Amino acid sequence: MHPGLQAGVLSFLTSGSTMASQAAILAAPPPHASFLFLNQREGTEPAAALAQLQSMPGSPGLISGLGPAWVARFGADIPGLRPMPTFDGAAVATPATPADLMLRVAGADPGEVLHRERALLAWLAAFEVVDRVLGFVHGESRDLSGYEDGTENPTGDRARQVAFGGERGPGLTGSAVVAVQRWVHDLGALDAMTKAEQDHTIGRERVSNEELDDAPESAHVKRTAQEDFEPEAFVLRRSMPWRDSRGAGLVFVSFSETLDPFAAQLRRMVGLDDGIVDGLYRFTRPVTGATFWCPPVEDGRLDLRAVSPQG
Repeated sequence: MHPGLQAGVLSFLTSGSTMASQAAILAAPPPHASFLFLNQREGTEPAAALAQLQSMPGSPGLISGLGPAWVARFGADIPGLRPMPTFDGAAVATPATPADLMLRVAGADPGEVLHRERALLAWLAAFEVVDRVLGFVHGESRDLSGYEDGTENPTGDRARQVAFGGERGPGLTGSAVVAVQRWVHDLGALDAMTKAEQDHTIGRERVSNEELDDAPESAHVKRTAQEDFEPEAFVLRRSMPWRDSRGAGLVFVSFSETLDPFAAQLRRMVGLDDGIVDGLYRFTRPVTGATFWCPPVEDGRLDLRAVSPQG
């Protein structure tokens, strides 16, 4: 079994009364996945939809997240969760396309993803799919631009701390906030650049992945250097390339205890900190953006005490 899927199985196969995080968050991205964005069907009761979600059986490599507006329907307040920031006055747009629920469904091949999707959607009859993005692994963790993705990702205990934080109380400990954006690449624009221009856009040499000493301040690695923020803005990235009839690009996915680190990085990327816009925007733009709360799990099911009206 692929190690990412194996970890996903463990996330929903906790024994006894063990409480845990969704372990697929810490695992490497699976070979194939679909990102499903769902809204509660009109005419259905929120309580019934919540009950379906709370009783949903596990699926290997599954990651589940609840949108801020849907959480608010139950009067719940999840610390660190808020909608995708849009930054009025920024040099480039950051779209916000919220949804009630996000599921990342994993599989070793597209057929396995399809059948796991079908099973989950049959269970979640109170929800309807409003968007679907099919992701996959390209090379050894490469973006479609050819550059390595997630180079500065935290690992081990540090990754766990970044994604979930520490003790936060019943129903919150082990949860995370995830930001998801679909970026569309203009690979023709990238191809039109010289090799040096491409490397300086990212701030790394494509083949060796070595950081460039002479990279400009607009280089992506300088715009998002996590240790350069105050406070530091570390996130755990689990992005995946995608392609379909709409084009191709990257499903950017980042987990953290609160939305603050992601928002700080994005604010700098769009030029609001110092007027310098991230070089990435020369060949790629986000066309969607949403945030979700990924609850912990207990006894093999999502632990939704922090949202449930009954606590």
